[in-house]
Parts: sequence; structure tokens; C-alpha cells
Amino acid sequence: MTTTHLPVAQSRSRAVYKNITLWTLQGWIAMFFIAAGYAKLTEPMTNLITLMGWPAVAPENMVRGLGMVELVLALGVLTPLISWRVGRPLLLTASAGLIVMESTMLVIHALSQDIGLAVVNAILLAFTLAVFLGRRSA
Repeated sequence: MTTTHLPVAQSRSRAVYKNITLWTLQGWIAMFFIAAGYAKLTEPMTNLITLMGWPAVAPENMVRGLGMVELVLALGVLTPLISWRVGRPLLLTASAGLIVMESTMLVIHALSQDIGLAVVNAILLAFTLAVFLGRRSA
């Protein structure tokens, strides 16, 4: 087995690009779930049913509660902006919660043959897994 040693500058450059990529993904995840959560909290149920379909078979309190959970988890993804030491554990917890939620919704949408929402959840799941794994090792 051979080992390669990267020059310090090249190693540091990779770390910077990794950090920028992870922050970009965190921003996209947060923007998506803040918007989705806000919509679930503020839009009339008729609009939500038209946009997504599934709220027609869910109680209104569950839809509103899911919106609140999405908002809280999205803000948790951004907590390292305040303090890395305090925010990193919150980020990992929030991203784990989002992974569970996205996986569940992916299965639900796939089983109901709502391919568009299943694909969206698959993409969100990939982004969130990348953030979770990338920040876990940081």
C-alpha cells in the first residue's frame, strides 16, 4: 500500500472547496424547507391540495405540524452560522431529522406513484446525505 502526500496548499484548497460546496447545499436545503414549511403553515388547504395533492388525504393539523417541523429543521441546518461549536451538533441533528423525513416522503410518493414529488425528495435526500456525511467528518 502506498500513500500519497498532498502539498499543504492543495490539501487546504480541497478543504475550502468542500466547505463551499457543503454550505451551498445547506443553503439550498434551508431555502427549500423554509419555503415549504412557510407554505404549509400559511396557505389555505385548497391551495396546498392543488399544489401537492397529498394534503387532501391528511388532516389539516398534520399538514400544519409538518410545516412547523420543516421550518425548525431548516433553521437547524443554518445554526453553524451562529457558532460552529454549538451549531454543528444542531446541524447534524437537523440533517438526520430531514433524512428521516425525506426518506419517508420518498417512499410515500413512490408508492402513490407521484413520480415528480418522489424525484424531488430523492434529490433533497442526496443533498442532505452529502451535508450530513460531510459535516460529520469535519
